[in-house]
Amino acid sequence: MSEWTAICRVDDIPVLGARRVAREKGGEVALFRAADDHVFALLDRCPHKGGPLSQGIVFGHSVACPLHNWTIELASGEARAPDVGCAARFAVKVEDGVVHLDAAEMATRAVDTAAA
Repeated sequence: MSEWTAICRVDDIPVLGARRVAREKGGEVALFRAADDHVFALLDRCPHKGGPLSQGIVFGHSVACPLHNWTIELASGEARAPDVGCAARFAVKVEDGVVHLDAAEMATRAVDTAAA
């Protein structure tokens, strides 16, 4: 069973933008808000050269890495072809306008990945 941690309100994330969440170990997690208010969470590191995805341009349910314009699918973390790679994805739950992340994932997922 997941232990969910409240992070922020959906409205605290800019539409078509991102907000970064620090962790005790590992790189920061980027929360992305699409135009339809879907919220996604990925490690804030492009699988290509480690660019900060939180600084990229969000469109649809994707983000363009600010360094080399790789397109990363927000739902899966997968790079769009012809590029290949994957950013670590984190489970997100939104209840009553509040964004929650899984505490166990935040503590253990991709903690050995260097920050961008």
